[in-house]
Amino acid sequence: MTYQSTAHPAHSVSPLDGLRRAGAGLRRFFVGIAHGLQVSSTAHRRFEQVQILQAKSDEDLAALGIKRDDIVHHVFKDLYYI
Repeated sequence: MTYQSTAHPAHSVSPLDGLRRAGAGLRRFFVGIAHGLQVSSTAHRRFEQVQILQAKSDEDLAALGIKRDDIVHHVFKDLYYI
């Protein structure tokens, strides 16, 4: 004779599943931190580039083909279309 029970779940849950989920959460946490540091570093480099260009004379900027009013646009031109 065969007995069937519907009380068992369709799949069994391993004790390692909790560790896997915790590991995945920890990975997402550190990836988020790394992404934030990368964005901050990029923003800082662009800010420094704006400051360097603003410190140049109008003649130096003209030699580079940049007007003083267009410095920010020049530095951020790959991110924004204005």
